[in-house]
Amino acid sequence: MENPERTAEHFARIAERRASLRDACVSILASKTEFVWEIGCGHGHFLTAYAAAHPDKLCIGVDIELERIERAVRKRDRAQLPNLHFVRADVHDFLAALPEAGRFTTIYVLFPDPWPKKRHHKNRLIQPGFIATIATRANLGCRLYFRTDHREYFCEAQAAFESSPDWQIACEAWPFELPTVFQQRADVFYSLVAVRRGLG
Repeated sequence: MENPERTAEHFARIAERRASLRDACVSILASKTEFVWEIGCGHGHFLTAYAAAHPDKLCIGVDIELERIERAVRKRDRAQLPNLHFVRADVHDFLAALPEAGRFTTIYVLFPDPWPKKRHHKNRLIQPGFIATIATRANLGCRLYFRTDHREYFCEAQAAFESSPDWQIACEAWPFELPTVFQQRADVFYSLVAVRRGLG
């Protein structure tokens, strides 16, 4: 049986967490509202290198694990990159907290958890509902770069983009390559580039 008090406390914690996230996002986006977004940035290896190579671009990495974000921040600070920010957040909380002006110019999703067991497939990040949601905050022409070493997940993600009215798969090279830890461990991996379609 549902406990109304516990339910209210649960939603209050979500609201508090998202309010704190919104304050952080407002601060980060104070001077520039368009940014490169890495979902599941881990220890920040890829995005730190990307931000160093693109000092004119605002870059934000998001990860749910505190230890990963702490290590990523240390990398950022050592590299002295004012255009780079790491935020501890669940991806859905981040989207809910993102100010209306915030827009993605580029999105990287590199080796996300494939949730290989069938009963866990619902937890996979790249799904029709999710890519429809992020499309509402993506600039026209925004590129989403997806890479995984799990073939079945790749095929599922590819099908989601192919059937999406918001995205189309493009045959083009990645503009920035830096092998992640997971990529270095993988015997084989699969990549795609999806482009945000024009409206109408």
